[in-house]
Amino acid sequence: MADYATSVDIDAPPEVVFAHLVTAEGLVAWMGEHAVVEGRPGGEFTVDIAGSPVRGRYLEVDAPHRVVVSWGIAGSPELPPGTSRVEFLLTAKPGGGTRLDLRQTGLPEVQEPAYARGWTHYLRVLAGVAAQQQAID
Repeated sequence: MADYATSVDIDAPPEVVFAHLVTAEGLVAWMGEHAVVEGRPGGEFTVDIAGSPVRGRYLEVDAPHRVVVSWGIAGSPELPPGTSRVEFLLTAKPGGGTRLDLRQTGLPEVQEPAYARGWTHYLRVLAGVAAQQQAID
């Protein structure tokens, strides 16, 4: 199994970024076409991303600092639901904004490059969406 980690700086406070991790509207704004989520420990985490039905549970929710979810693809023999774990760590930056550190563990080795490309893309989208929301608010 492989692990993947990356970071992104976002021009929005942790509270704004956090909402994009624990609400259906927030998730769909940056990742996915459909989401059903209950942003609390034990709550459902369901998001359809580019035709992949991601299924899991919220394992840890510490507003607005940390979110951990179990992660897997419904029907996938390589990465079934609950196989992987994704941690989002949000840290307020001096002068404003948020540093988001992401770590995904339990990935099949062969899928790590695809997840690296996917997270790079989607975190860039999240940074833009959260910054835009912050500008409007």
